[in-house]
Amino acid sequence: MDKLLHGEENMVAADAGYTGVEKREEHAGRQVIWQIAAWRSTYEKHDKKSEQYKAYRAIEKAKAQTRSKVEHPFRVIKRQFGYTKV
Repeated sequence: MDKLLHGEENMVAADAGYTGVEKREEHAGRQVIWQIAAWRSTYEKHDKKSEQYKAYRAIEKAKAQTRSKVEHPFRVIKRQFGYTKV
């Protein structure tokens, strides 16, 4: 993750695979808002009708919408340069 950041970021959005990245020592001094997706099991342990579950779902939906808006242009550019799945 350190190779992907240039140091002038305000916010970093990533999927659940990057959970805990903000705790690593190479990111200790960064003043960044970390929006790391939660594993589904962290909020599915609550009752689906509870307010806490609904709040977790709303937060995770907002994070996913942010990531999709960022990831789509990268996909388009990669396709233009020939990076495709077979």
